[in-house]
Amino acid sequence: MSIKKEDTISKVLKKYPETAKVFQSFGMHCLGCPTATNESIDQAAGVHGIDLDQLMEALNKVAQE
Repeated sequence: MSIKKEDTISKVLKKYPETAKVFQSFGMHCLGCPTATNESIDQAAGVHGIDLDQLMEALNKVAQE
């Protein structure tokens, strides 16, 4: 399974805990907050002003290791 932009952050962290360091490296430090649990990666990237393509590439790279 590859990570998709529609996936929630909590779903990704549950399946691929090692992605926490990727989210944090992009400035997303509130991974346990209530909003993050139901927020899609796409939504979170928009809120944080993060380049979605770069984030998705980094997440999928770590998930495939």
